[in-house]
Amino acid sequence: MKTVLGALNPIALRLGPIEVHWYGVIIATAVVIAVGLAVREGSKRGIRPDDIYDMILWALPFTLIAARTYYVAFQWSYYSQNPGEIIRIWDGGIAIYGGLIGAAIVVILFCQHRFIPVWLMLDVAAPTVIMGQGIGRWGNFMNQEAFGRVTSLGFLQSLHLPQWLISQMNINGAYRQPTFLYESVWDLLGFVVLMTTRHKTGLYKQGEVFLAYVAWYSFGRFFTEGMRTDSLMLFNVIRISQALSVVLFVGSIGLIIWRRRHLTQNRWYLDGSGQKVVTENK
Repeated sequence: MKTVLGALNPIALRLGPIEVHWYGVIIATAVVIAVGLAVREGSKRGIRPDDIYDMILWALPFTLIAARTYYVAFQWSYYSQNPGEIIRIWDGGIAIYGGLIGAAIVVILFCQHRFIPVWLMLDVAAPTVIMGQGIGRWGNFMNQEAFGRVTSLGFLQSLHLPQWLISQMNINGAYRQPTFLYESVWDLLGFVVLMTTRHKTGLYKQGEVFLAYVAWYSFGRFFTEGMRTDSLMLFNVIRISQALSVVLFVGSIGLIIWRRRHLTQNRWYLDGSGQKVVTENK
């Protein structure tokens, strides 16, 4: 006899009128882990922990605002009629590409202000960002969003997925492709690849860990986006994230090649900033 489970509750905890959503819990967990890993690596590369903490304090709100603004802008026909829902990010509806654009702007401006090598900071952050993206996709899972086309129960069972995951993919009476899972696995695999290769001597110049991340993520996102049914569209013809993925993939590979040919004095990633970080025990 098969056990049939209902959809998982997207609310993790209720404290009186306050509802704590799993979406926020998962995103917050990803951020904490990412910051911890970035601080550890940054110290090895000559970036002070305080600089990373300060940058995160600036980057987080701007990243969320940019991610939500990006999403709302391409869904304006709906939000213009429901303006009260614009701030309801706990229900989902933030665009990763929008967030990455916002975060990149903050990192560039912050590093210029603190005289920190921008490419080095991006390199330190890149593996932790893609790890955070992989974890964050499970927030989409809890909200039953970022899903793909209609599929069959038999197909999902053929993937050897646990029953609770299969049940959560039953949305509006039909089983859906778990595109959130495909992207999560791709992101976490990218995290493992970057973490295991960035300390290889003579492999990455400064900026190339970040550019490798961009290439890896955009390549996988192109295909998972093509399976989704909730894509942000341009003129109802072009999937925006797919088009941006092509631009970013080609641009990142092209930039690696160009920098290798023309920036002959570019430091190696393992050279860091050339500064030694001294940590105090308090």
